[in-house]
Amino acid sequence: MLISFDCPKCLKIARGEVTPASRGVMCTDCGWTRPIVDGDLKGESPARCVVCGCDDLWRQKDFDQRFGVLIVGSTMLLYLLASAYMMPVMAMAVLMIVGLIDWLLYWVLPDRLVCYRCHAQYRRVPNLAETAAFDLEVNERYRQEAIRLKQASNALPR
Repeated sequence: MLISFDCPKCLKIARGEVTPASRGVMCTDCGWTRPIVDGDLKGESPARCVVCGCDDLWRQKDFDQRFGVLIVGSTMLLYLLASAYMMPVMAMAVLMIVGLIDWLLYWVLPDRLVCYRCHAQYRRVPNLAETAAFDLEVNERYRQEAIRLKQASNALPR
């Protein structure tokens, strides 16, 4: 499986491949490493995040969100232009075509795993159907944890 993560040391994006035979994950820029320990992998799938050790992972479509925003923005523009020029059939056709494209992308694009804590992304992972989809409550728990850790580190004397 392929992994993309923000290096905890240099904060640059690191990429690599993780297999059961791998010794760990490594940042090629600064040399930060974390060994893969027992329990990190379940077969060829991650049981927990190999970057931060978090047990909570969620499944999402492997799609660039910036491209999605571009599609939504251009659809809005085309719809508004068609509506402004009094072409309701064309306006509805724009919405129907983009809806069909969205539906096709949903069925064609593969899934990836994402860590709630460090947002590491795992691609080409087998057996993703077993992993739960995004859970807002779990995400909020990790978001609040990050806020508390930041406040605690700012409160320490320097």
